[in-house]
Amino acid sequence: MEPRRLGRCAHLTYKANVRQTRYGWVRLTPAYSAHLVKDILACTTSQGDRVLDPFCGTGTTALACAEQGIHADTVDINPFLLWLTRVKTAHYSAEDIAGFQSAAQTIAETLAIPASGSVWIPPIRHIERWWDREALLALGAMMDAIRAMTATSSEKVIDLLKVAFCRVMMDHSSAAFNHQSMSFKRTNRAPCDSDTVRSVHATWIMAVHDIAASAGSDIRITPGIFLGDARNLSAVLPHRAYTCVITSPPYPNRMSYVREVRPYMYWLAYLRNGREAGELDWSAIGGTWGIATSRVRTWRPPTQRDIPYPEFPDIIARIAAGCETLARYVHKYFYDMALHIDEVFAVTSPGASIHYIIGNSKFYDVVVPAEAIFAAMVAERGFVDVTVRPIRKRSSKKELYEYIVSARRP
Repeated sequence: MEPRRLGRCAHLTYKANVRQTRYGWVRLTPAYSAHLVKDILACTTSQGDRVLDPFCGTGTTALACAEQGIHADTVDINPFLLWLTRVKTAHYSAEDIAGFQSAAQTIAETLAIPASGSVWIPPIRHIERWWDREALLALGAMMDAIRAMTATSSEKVIDLLKVAFCRVMMDHSSAAFNHQSMSFKRTNRAPCDSDTVRSVHATWIMAVHDIAASAGSDIRITPGIFLGDARNLSAVLPHRAYTCVITSPPYPNRMSYVREVRPYMYWLAYLRNGREAGELDWSAIGGTWGIATSRVRTWRPPTQRDIPYPEFPDIIARIAAGCETLARYVHKYFYDMALHIDEVFAVTSPGASIHYIIGNSKFYDVVVPAEAIFAAMVAERGFVDVTVRPIRKRSSKKELYEYIVSARRP
């Protein structure tokens, strides 16, 4: 199918996960559709296969495999995303769920008591853009109550409480999701809304109900979840014979994944300041948040390695005419992805299939055909039967589409 004939196909995005049991526990725009993963699994895997997702993200691939009893390992450089994946793919007993509901009820009762200004608030810069004072006090009191329960409740109960908190925290923020990245709503709300606490309470009750209803879903096998760099998979993975790779790496569109998840990371104490956020984003592929941007400006390839796409030098030169920093960003992105592809070849077995959900990008008037560049890099590394299939129109610029790049290791 020609890309220009494709629609936005919301069922292939994170929106399709909202009602899909555990997939919709926490809303993050970087997620992709569980339907897409399940379709690929149905066509490419069989009993005894071992799946790898080297860009864990929100754990969509890991959860789909866990539900179907397929052995899978996943890797990410962001510890919060690994925590989220572990929680989403864990087995919860009836006792775990009952303990969660009981603890949640206790927290709901504490919300009826007005919070003081002494509650803990995360050190997010310009936090007033995210929440008004009343919402912040309610959220702070809720998080203080969860932390107080760690001494008397199981780890699984605390994990489920934190998931419910994440739902409430984002529902009562000023975050808007009408763009490919998180932005802020335009509101004229009063700084002190007397209905805020009641609204937070109602959202908490609903979140707890939804999570409790789906936490008992069948998890047939627990995935391996590893903290590591996608450019150095051999250092962290326990296996060297993966038969299938299903993943969606960051797109070369200058969207920071740390920026997207930092509210969660601050509230759950994975981040303490903006410097840490920038350092984490710099360590990731495609990161541009905070200090990562200044470092991109001076980046040079540490080793000579040509990107095997004939038009690549011209693409970089045309972007550089508008902004040298963006040109370096695009160059670094594909340099890093080439290192990653080397590692995927090293950890997969002969005959293994690989499937990458990837989007193209545009800087100024220069379209970066990420899918074609990626296909060329995969072929150069030695993968065969390389195909590129457009799957949907993205909701931003008219030239932007999403593709599946597939190939096979000989």
